[in-house]
Amino acid sequence: MYDSVRAVSHAQARDKVKRNVVLLCEIPKGSEGRPSKSLTLDQAEAALKASEGTALHAYVMLSLLLGARAEESRALTWSHVDLDGTPPSIMVRRSVREGDDTKPRKPRRTLVMPRRCVDALKLHRERQDVARKAAGESWQDSDLVFASKVGTELDSHNVRRSFRAILKKAGLNAQEWTPREMRHSFVSLLSNSSMSIEANSRMVGHRNASVTETVYRKQLRPMLPEGTEAMDQIFPHD
Repeated sequence: MYDSVRAVSHAQARDKVKRNVVLLCEIPKGSEGRPSKSLTLDQAEAALKASEGTALHAYVMLSLLLGARAEESRALTWSHVDLDGTPPSIMVRRSVREGDDTKPRKPRRTLVMPRRCVDALKLHRERQDVARKAAGESWQDSDLVFASKVGTELDSHNVRRSFRAILKKAGLNAQEWTPREMRHSFVSLLSNSSMSIEANSRMVGHRNASVTETVYRKQLRPMLPEGTEAMDQIFPHD
């Protein structure tokens, strides 16, 4: 709506069109969405512990320890997982929407996995093999890492419900969190460990660091001592 009004205003100013009724319309104000937030280190560890033994354990691992997007994890296939490489890694690719067109795919990026992710995926693969045998002819071989009991793609609503069950077990208010906030937590925890925002941005696949800085990173520490520490070194106390 705003773009239409602006286009008509510019055209009218250049005598390209006559006065248009669209300029008399008021642009509705959308409601503000719920601001995203980040798990603290203790909360993240509690979530990882609570996820053990569930179908989402490896999913939670990749989200919190690699910063994988929800749609990247759901679309991940075993053909893009290298558990025995040096180092072990996964290749993820994000689906995006441009206007009302179909979703093109961005180039893949390779993420080197921490040891805990590797162990979680190996265990997940073993459990999926058991599920495949149990499903028999009902199993649909889609090569998906995270699949339903019959091999089909996971539904985002089912993932959210299972994720909130994990957080409830971890002692958190489950209704206050969504799976995408594990990615925000990844960025914030890395930043809190003194990783540069530029390196952080490259890991999560952002085009530039400004998105990582302004949208994803949440301040986990109440104070910012970096400047003071630097100045104490530059101007040492006598």
